[in-house]
Formats: sequence, structure tokens, C-alpha cells
Amino acid sequence: MEQQIVGLLFGSFAILLLIGAPITVSLAGAAMAAFLVLGKNPISFVQIAFTSVGSFPLMALPAFILAGALMEAAGISKRLVDIAESLAGPITGGLGVATVLACLFFGAISGSGPATTAAVGMLMIPAMTKRNYDLSYASAITASSGGLGIIIPPSIPMVIFGISALGMRPPPEAISLHGPFSSVSISKLFIAGVIPGLIMASSLLVMNYIISRKKGYKGTDEGWDTSSIATSLRRGAWSIFAPVFILGGIYAGFFTPTESAVVAIFYTLFVGIFIHREMSLQKLFVSLRTTTWITGRVLLILFAATVFGRLLVEQRIPAIIADSLISWTDNMYLIWTVLIFFLLFVGMFMETLAAIMILVPVLLPVTYMLGVDPTHVGIVVICALSVGFITPPLGENLFVASGIGGATVEQIVVKVLPFVAVLLVAIFIIAFFPGLTLWLPGLMGY
Repeated sequence: MEQQIVGLLFGSFAILLLIGAPITVSLAGAAMAAFLVLGKNPISFVQIAFTSVGSFPLMALPAFILAGALMEAAGISKRLVDIAESLAGPITGGLGVATVLACLFFGAISGSGPATTAAVGMLMIPAMTKRNYDLSYASAITASSGGLGIIIPPSIPMVIFGISALGMRPPPEAISLHGPFSSVSISKLFIAGVIPGLIMASSLLVMNYIISRKKGYKGTDEGWDTSSIATSLRRGAWSIFAPVFILGGIYAGFFTPTESAVVAIFYTLFVGIFIHREMSLQKLFVSLRTTTWITGRVLLILFAATVFGRLLVEQRIPAIIADSLISWTDNMYLIWTVLIFFLLFVGMFMETLAAIMILVPVLLPVTYMLGVDPTHVGIVVICALSVGFITPPLGENLFVASGIGGATVEQIVVKVLPFVAVLLVAIFIIAFFPGLTLWLPGLMGY
């Protein structure tokens, strides 16, 4: 019976996706079909879905989305780009460096890959083409850097991973084998994401340097302009202070990630209205409309994915997969290799948040049995899925960059492949050396 239910779940899910149904409809339709075959009351489907959005940490989701939208409207993102551009100076591929740095800064505010790509791309793609950068290359490095938005904290996928992992406990046999596991928390995920995020950004900078040197993309001829740097830093002081204030408050324990999202909103409104004076009523309504649309879409996916995941757990699918993997090999490096390539494949076809909500109930029991820290698992999963933003057919960042710059998606894909390769190397480094992820949380008492 278990095999039939699993076949029904994944079979109907795949069929619905192939005929073009939205991910929410595919998940909900597959879960409802399994409910009916199992003879469960369909009302419990709704109850499980409704309970999934009742957690306090989930309040951070719409708040961070709104904070990111408001920061673009308040002129904060533009000032961050100006700072990054002035710091790049005469470095080979300087504007490419500025793009990566700007995405790094903005990722510490927005928590979204496509939002980071859009905010930075609107300013940097035209700037690069004016300096004789190939349009498709300018679009490719912007799209690749945009994925940093979900790795650098605060991150919306980290919030979703933390919520999905909250109710999951290590099986007794895992504890008897490896001892007690540390708990998963959104704050700990935020801290753990800092060093992996910098590693991913560094890999992009290395590839940008190699390509720029080959193509002759040079920085400014006049060298670093101290007055320009000082001006951009002075104009962007409040913008730089935003991630410092928000993340510093979380790390210092002044407020929770959920509360920090609300603080970020009020901080942005204050800066936009009283400091930069760029926030208008019209921009505020646009930000609210954007937040409503994105939040509604995410919550609908969460409804369906929670029920789908519950059915997988009830049918013991995670335990079966864990047993199969462990019986096949106990080589941790080999298992990480399989999982990473699996995550890259999933990221090509499925939205990041939906993938996290579906995969957490499957992956965590497997990694518990292997003795892997769940926070480390979360960071590797998010890093691997971030590559999905630049791999077709889904590749949201590719479409955003194409829409901004005008290069075709096909042209961008060709130029994005070297960045995919170096990001893959960075992901393996993060996975194989868990200390890179867990050192900072340990230092801060987690």
C-alpha cells in the first residue's frame, strides 16, 4: 500500500506539472488524490494546510519581503550600488566586482534572488554596457550574483527551512548512533549563512576576474578616487547601516528574526521619508502590492507542500530513503555528491521555496541518520538551490536579467555556465567542510 501511495503522489504530481499546472495545483492535487485513496477526511487536508501558516516565525516572511521592496523604493539599493562601484575602482572587471558586491549588500536586506537581481541589474547592466562589457556577460554576472540574495542573511528560504524543520526531531536510532543533535533555529541559520555566502561570492569574483582579464574588461583608468569613495560612503551611510543594524540586533539577541523584519520596515520608512526623502505614497502602495502578490503565492505553495510532506512522512518515505542510502554506501563525501547533484536537478525545475518545503521532510531524517548537523544541511540545501536561479528551464534570475538588459535568455545561459561551475565548486567546499558553516554559530554560543 505504501508503494502505491508513493507512486500516486509522485506520479500525479509529475503528470500535473507536465500538463502545465502551477506548482501549487500540482502539489495540492497529488496530495488530495492520496487523501481520497487512503480514505482520509478531506477536511483534515484543509486543517493541516491552515495549521502550517499559524507559526510565529512565518510572520517574518511577508515582513522581510516588504522590507526589501521598501528599501528599493527608499533609494537604499541605489546607494549600495554606488558604494560598490566606487570601491571597485581600477580592478580588472571592476564593474563585475561592483555587481557582486552590490548583490552581496542588497542580499543582506531583501532575502530574495529575483528581487536582488532586479534591484542591482537595473543600475549595473546599463553601466557595464556603457563601459564596453558584452551585454550577455553583464546580464549573466548579475543573474549569477542575484542568487546570493537567498544565502546572505536575512534570507526568505532560511525562514522557510527553519519553519519546515521546527517540528522534526532526530529518530532515536540516530541519537543512539551519533549522540544528541543541536536544534535548528532561524537565528542560527542566519549566522551560519554568513561564511558560506562569502565563499559563494568569492567564487564569482574569481571567475569574473578570469573572464574580464581574457576579454579586456578593465576598471577605471584614473585609479581609486578617494573623494568619490568618500561621497558614496557618506550618501550611503544609512544604507550600509541597515544590514548592520538588522543582523546585529538578531545576533546580539535584542530581537528575534521575526521582530527584526518589522524593525527593518520601520527603519526603511524612517530613512526613505526623513533622510533620503524619496519615499512617496505611490511607491509605498507599489511596495505593498508587490509584497501581497509574492506573499500570497508563497503561502499557497506552503499550504499544499505541508500536506504533501505530511503524507511522505506518514508513508515512511524519508526512513526508506535513509535506509537505502546507508545500505548503499556510508561514505559521507559520496552521499553529499549525490545529494548536491539531486538538489541542482530539482532547482532546475522547481521554485526554491516549494523545493525546500517538499525536501526537508525527506532530507533531514536521512542526514540525521548520517550524523550531519541539521543547520549545515539547511545551508547546503539553500546554496545548491540558489544555483537553480540561473539554470534553465526555471532560472528566474535569467528571465529578470533578460528583461532588464534585453539580451536573450539563450545568450545569457552560454555566459552563465562558467559561473555555475565555480558555484558548484564552492558548494562542494561548503558541504565537505562543515566547520565553515558551524564555526560562527558556535562562536556566538549556538
